[in-house]
Amino acid sequence: MDYLKMFLATTASLTTASALLLYKYQQKLIYPNHLVADGAGVPHDTPDLYDLEYEDLIIETIDHIKIHGFLCLQPKSRLNLQNETVLILNPNAGNIGLALPTVKNFHNSGYNVLIYDYRGYGTSTGEPSEIGLKIDADTILKFIENHEILKDSEVTLYGRSLGGAVAIYLASKNHPLINKVILENTFLSIRKTIPHVFPFLKHVSWLCHQLWDSETLITKVQSNVKFLFLSAELDEIVPPSHMKKLYELVEEYDYKKFILFEGAHHNDTPLYPGYWDIVSDFLDL
Repeated sequence: MDYLKMFLATTASLTTASALLLYKYQQKLIYPNHLVADGAGVPHDTPDLYDLEYEDLIIETIDHIKIHGFLCLQPKSRLNLQNETVLILNPNAGNIGLALPTVKNFHNSGYNVLIYDYRGYGTSTGEPSEIGLKIDADTILKFIENHEILKDSEVTLYGRSLGGAVAIYLASKNHPLINKVILENTFLSIRKTIPHVFPFLKHVSWLCHQLWDSETLITKVQSNVKFLFLSAELDEIVPPSHMKKLYELVEEYDYKKFILFEGAHHNDTPLYPGYWDIVSDFLDL
């Protein structure tokens, strides 16, 4: 009986500790904005290192956060033939300097490219949160809407991991400029991801207030938006079943495609053979 009491007491203590850990530190777990060599708030690589002309953007949000981004436009001669824009939405670690090879890929393919650091990342001010990142996204969409060139372009949202959740949020606003969405290794919700990433927290996942409920929001996107789902077979953070479920939730849409990359993991999916050909074919639709 004493052993049983000890076991129950230990279990209760561990559960309480797990609950406190998740509730108090969830924003640091979900938004590890310091997990880069230079940390947050430090200048990073710029597009000129990749021979790209760019505008260095500082855009202020309604709550007075300064969002830093890069805009790489196509030459005017090219814009007369094609005016399409890719908005890159990053995963939850790193900064926009680390995504410059992706910027170059899209720009070399003929697209305007806009990329920005979420609040608290790179040199953007503030601290990250779900509410804050959604305000950032709304602000960037309004910037596109009011830009003399971008306002007349067709916009593709390219979101990786957390960036996919941001993309789904923006797509659910049903702005007429958005006509394609590319999602890579994106989750149904943060709560449903916790048991996979932190198994010891699975019984207290309900305490997570950073929801990112993509499972619900994706059903609000208008049916004329085209979707491409890129999923890693061996994703150690987001179970491929999450991506498959998101795909199924848009089954009535104008166009959708699901690609499973065999042997790929969460962070190396873009390196797999055929990845960029698939993306290019989708953008050409």
